[in-house]
Amino acid sequence: MWLWKSRSIVISAFFVLAFTISASAQRVIDEGNKPPLKDRLYYGGNFGASFGTITFVDVSPLVGAMVTNRLSGGVGATYQYFNDRRFFGGSNSLYGGRVFGRYNVFPNFFAHAEFENVNYDWFDQNRNVFERIWVPAFFLGGGYFVPSGERGGFNFSFLYNLLHDNRRSPYFEPYVIRVGFIL
Repeated sequence: MWLWKSRSIVISAFFVLAFTISASAQRVIDEGNKPPLKDRLYYGGNFGASFGTITFVDVSPLVGAMVTNRLSGGVGATYQYFNDRRFFGGSNSLYGGRVFGRYNVFPNFFAHAEFENVNYDWFDQNRNVFERIWVPAFFLGGGYFVPSGERGGFNFSFLYNLLHDNRRSPYFEPYVIRVGFIL
């Protein structure tokens, strides 16, 4: 399983890095004459899917706004579906939202902070029942932005969840690696 995930990450990284050849300019905000909000907005998110014995689908759109040349922030939503055919009733849906801030430390490297709250079916081992619960997460980390085209590009992020709870978190580890895009 880990070998397959490692190959997926390496193949995804190679695919995205191949776009650096076509990279052009990053979005620039003129501090003296700030453009209207619609010109400072960006859209994007993450999408992932795998099918087979274990089916996983992740759709996580976001919208953000450039505040300055280095600082941006925004909101996003998350929906994930998981089904493991090896177990009866092995499917689950997770949904929620997030608020994030991003600061460009260097032209393509950024620091990232995010608060996320997600809802999913959690198995309470003490009572031997499933119940839907909300679980907060506070991610800190950073990433690399690969520009592509005039306004868009791809993001690689490594985030660490400061609120990770081994019993209740839908994430198996406190760290999360994301690959996404911006338009």
